[in-house]
Amino acid sequence: MSDRVLIVDFGSQVTQLIARRVREAGVYCEIHPFNRVSAESITAFGAKGVILSGGPASVADFGSPRAPDGLFALGLPILGICYGQQTLCEQLGGKVEPGDHREFGRAMLTLVEPCALFEGVVAKGEQTQVWMSHGDRVTALPPGFKVVGTSEGAPFAAIANAEKRIYGVQFHPEVVHTPIGKQLLSNFVHKIAGCAGDWTMKAFRAQEIAKVRAQVGKGRVICGLSGGVDSSVVAALLHEAIGDQLVCVFVDTGFMRSGESEQVVSVFRDRFNIKLVHKDASELFLSKLAGQTDPEKKRKTIGATFIDVFEEEARAVGGADFLAQGTLYPDVIESVSFTGGPSVTIKSHHNVGGLPERMNMKLVEPLRELFKDEVRALGRELGLPDDMVGRHPFPGPGLAIRVPGQPLTRENLDILRKADSIYLDEIRKAGLYDQIWQAFAVLLPVRTVGVMGDSRSYDYACALRAVTSTDGMTADFYPFEMAFIGRVANRIINEVKGINRVTYDITSKPPGTIEWE
Repeated sequence: MSDRVLIVDFGSQVTQLIARRVREAGVYCEIHPFNRVSAESITAFGAKGVILSGGPASVADFGSPRAPDGLFALGLPILGICYGQQTLCEQLGGKVEPGDHREFGRAMLTLVEPCALFEGVVAKGEQTQVWMSHGDRVTALPPGFKVVGTSEGAPFAAIANAEKRIYGVQFHPEVVHTPIGKQLLSNFVHKIAGCAGDWTMKAFRAQEIAKVRAQVGKGRVICGLSGGVDSSVVAALLHEAIGDQLVCVFVDTGFMRSGESEQVVSVFRDRFNIKLVHKDASELFLSKLAGQTDPEKKRKTIGATFIDVFEEEARAVGGADFLAQGTLYPDVIESVSFTGGPSVTIKSHHNVGGLPERMNMKLVEPLRELFKDEVRALGRELGLPDDMVGRHPFPGPGLAIRVPGQPLTRENLDILRKADSIYLDEIRKAGLYDQIWQAFAVLLPVRTVGVMGDSRSYDYACALRAVTSTDGMTADFYPFEMAFIGRVANRIINEVKGINRVTYDITSKPPGTIEWE
């Protein structure tokens, strides 16, 4: 088993970023809420080091979060970040008080003493930019600690007890606004905690295949393929692990992008030789949505119909003992109540939500320890084609929610599909696809007058959308050059019968959403 680090979460909005940085350093880590961590659980986890995250509470408040007292007796290397630094100081005999001068945003850190955490990154006497977000601050250090870094608002901005290998920083090394942060976290896990840095996708692949084989035994597994990255990677991994014990069901709703249905069938049936049931249910989905324009009702109808079709196909192949789904690590983290609530159920972030109970199957979730970018890396490791692994996010209801304010028909879906294909083709030709989080076309419920040749036209208007983002929670429009927009518009108007006007959406998120519905 690879070396591992445990991150104790005190509720910071950026705790996941700590995990990302640690994993980028080749070290496996997990995030556990502070109220579910004990010295015994840390030992059972096999941690070689512990990181205490930031958080919104004040150490001075009654009942505010604390690290388990037994942690400090384990002799493990510890790094406290922001609130994590404050609580370790308070718990070890130091003092924390509300700050007279709060620090939010960029600050300059001065390294006043050499320190293993900063080795090879910042030298004594040098300054470096860091990102602060705190009101409270340490005012007295615990016995055995010394100051190694200061800032204008934080005289104890970085502290160390080198003998006990316990370190604390008031700033946030996990965010990109601390340019040296990635190196600091790497120093902690490698040089201080002594982790080997051997956690790779190749190692994960072998480890997860062994786990799947042990869990499934001789049982049968069914997997709902959507054509998206997560379900595709799950299918490829499971096929390598259990071969013909896996059956994939691809329900074609008729709302896929151009060529996607054919690609799914080609990759999984022809290239990987996976047992694949391809159900063309486009007529059924269109009939269920006939005359429907409300976006929420469309989503619910599509979801319910998908479950019905999937369940029917699962029965047709003789059922299964396990259901495979693409639960990711962020889903796992978000499903655990930070405040200690009773629910620890994994969220249904997948196309077949509700099926496990109805079909009496156990779950197989081989991706539940991975972030999205790690899933893509695993897909490449498994030999999935780049254009499938690197594909932009695509909503479960597909093109059905990109035809807003009008009933869905084969005609308007085909018009949209052609426009969308041209748009993505031009983005790829310009070498921009990987710089954009998501790009797509929307067929507007508007017809406009145009002149095509010597004739009057009265056709649809089309909107183009492209955004940049890191996680999809916030986004900004991609700043295409106008010549590019003009080229795309010209192609769409000339090649897609039914569209005579093209617009570009420059709304950010918030206030807008990425999708139109």
